[in-house]
Amino acid sequence: MKRVYVAGAYSGTDVLTVLKNIGRGEWYAAEMFAKGLYPFVPWYDKDFAIKLWDRDLTVQQFYDYSIAWLDVSEAMFLVPGWKDSKGTIAEIERAKKLGIPVFEDLDALYGWALKI
Repeated sequence: MKRVYVAGAYSGTDVLTVLKNIGRGEWYAAEMFAKGLYPFVPWYDKDFAIKLWDRDLTVQQFYDYSIAWLDVSEAMFLVPGWKDSKGTIAEIERAKKLGIPVFEDLDALYGWALKI
């Protein structure tokens, strides 16, 4: 398996920015999936919030959920636009601490995936 944690900006200053961040992240994940990788997509969390709208979910639950997947990933991919994301910066630090390779280029990620 080639489990890839897909990281990038999620929140924004307005709803349109948030939606664009979600769309960008999901697009990159779909491209990876089409190439045979197994991406974890934090932006799919939105479905939990939408479908469980009447529950007292916390932001920390979502962070913990994502980190649990990061910890078992074999690589991390940074979606363009990530540099202003404090959450992504923390995830990169954790990935490096765990020895998980971090990629910003799809071709480099695909090259890595072919080697393992």
